[in-house]
Amino acid sequence: MGAATSAADADWFVRQHRLLAANVTQFFRGNSAVVELALTCLYAEGHLLLDDVPGTGKTSLAKAVAQSAGGSVRRVQFTPDLLPSDVTGVQIWDERSRTFEFHHGPVFANVVLIDEINRASPKTQAALLEVMQERQVTVDSVTHPVPRPFVVIATQNPVEHGGTYELPEAQIDRFMARGSVGYPGHEAEVEILTAGTRGASPADLSPVVSTADLVRMTDLVRGVYISREVFDYIVMIVADTRRRPERIRLGVSPRGGLALARAAQARAALNGRPFVTPDDVKALVPEVLGHRIILRPEAALDGVTAEGILAQITASVPVPERRVAPG
Repeated sequence: MGAATSAADADWFVRQHRLLAANVTQFFRGNSAVVELALTCLYAEGHLLLDDVPGTGKTSLAKAVAQSAGGSVRRVQFTPDLLPSDVTGVQIWDERSRTFEFHHGPVFANVVLIDEINRASPKTQAALLEVMQERQVTVDSVTHPVPRPFVVIATQNPVEHGGTYELPEAQIDRFMARGSVGYPGHEAEVEILTAGTRGASPADLSPVVSTADLVRMTDLVRGVYISREVFDYIVMIVADTRRRPERIRLGVSPRGGLALARAAQARAALNGRPFVTPDDVKALVPEVLGHRIILRPEAALDGVTAEGILAQITASVPVPERRVAPG
């Protein structure tokens, strides 16, 4: 929603966002912040990693978002015996045509739900690198684009390590944001139990926006204005993570800065603004940059966390004082 975007477009976007959020929360109770984070990634066409203990509703949230957004949805249960071709697709010889035909894998969908992503082998995890970054799959030197919009929502359990493979840096860096569902409050948990005993399921939700609507929303997000001052602000935050060698072994890459800018555009849009403010950036720093920082072992032993370091950085980097709106 750049300077030329009409007020009607901005109002339409907010209405669509409220429809989606209300539909998701019909089933998913509790953490409204993680719902907004999931929708922010959806609008920015960024991938989301939900990292939390078992039974907190990670898969339910992912399903509720996918069901509400319309378009095609595919779910993949990652297991140790899953092959890369089970995810991306495979060339199969057709006797009638005497040619190889490509059979599309489950990644050829608008929303791809990957359950327990860290249970598949590194080889299968690596099959996602190209499609998550370039939105295409290459098999036998032939490139096959995935549909638009394309978003991966993956879950993993951080406390159970038996039979799991830790995501490598290149893989985890593909995710725009990492969120945590957390335990619900008392009233929310009562509602979860009530709905669960009645057999409620995310499959009961009906889409409230079409694929065409969602593509339009992502196009509007791309047009949200970011001033040079806000770009400078983002780069200063990202660069500061690379200047702390005593605590951080690997700082945030330029890809992380780009993810932060795009997520901030989506946050501005869902709040009805055609431009990004420093507050949009600051609000998303923990979820967008936290999983991209690798601490030194001695720092982790001292109780240092990526979130704590990012809080120090955002408190020390000067906020732009000049005009950040277009015009």
